[in-house]
Amino acid sequence: MSSLDAARGDPEQVERSKGVNLDFDSVRLIDVSRHFGRRRALSHVSLTARTGDILGLLGPNGAGKSTLIGVMATLAAPSSGEVRYGDHSARALGPALRRRIGLLAHELHLYPELSARQNLTFFAELYGLDPDGGVVDAALERAGLADRMGEPVTGFSRGMRQRLALERALLHDPRLVLFDEPFTGLDDRAVGLVSDRLRALAASGAIVVLATHDLDLADGLVTRVALIRGGRLLSDEPAAAGLRARYRAQIGAA
Repeated sequence: MSSLDAARGDPEQVERSKGVNLDFDSVRLIDVSRHFGRRRALSHVSLTARTGDILGLLGPNGAGKSTLIGVMATLAAPSSGEVRYGDHSARALGPALRRRIGLLAHELHLYPELSARQNLTFFAELYGLDPDGGVVDAALERAGLADRMGEPVTGFSRGMRQRLALERALLHDPRLVLFDEPFTGLDDRAVGLVSDRLRALAASGAIVVLATHDLDLADGLVTRVALIRGGRLLSDEPAAAGLRARYRAQIGAA
């Protein structure tokens, strides 16, 4: 999601969304399908995520996890079915809905020529936040980059950029946070820090949705498990012991 998109949109939609409560405590996908030409990336998916959940979207590469994240982020409209945020559709809430969504995707949306501080300051201002009010400093601390804040991002490792992008996605305190393979490039220590961050988000009332194919990272972190293969939802159930065995039984060797 381009962060500029949160401030863009059809003026009629913006006007229509005024006076509508933008907060919500659940996200529901109702019989959602998404086609790209003749290719069906999602097929009749029905799924609900609620505040306090860490919902793991698990499946092999090409299963449809990223497409599902994109639909929930309002980056891609369903070809059929709908997504409801609380009692409202994305259309009813308008472009302002994106102010309640944080997304960390494969594209990190960082400016490599800017420093870590400059990146977070830029995005804070886009969301109407005061970058001098402590929000940027706190984000740099959480990312473990306070001592590197003045350095250009182009010199950062993948893991450092990943941690910075995570905090970029959370600057505006979103209700729905969507992560597509958030552990890419992280060492064991950073994985632990990010996992703790996700748990804290869920405990504070966020709806956390995490797409991954890494069962070891998902096990012990997610509170619900949605298994996806070929664009279809195979199961949606509370996390429990034996995740790898269930995955192998429904999807194949892991």
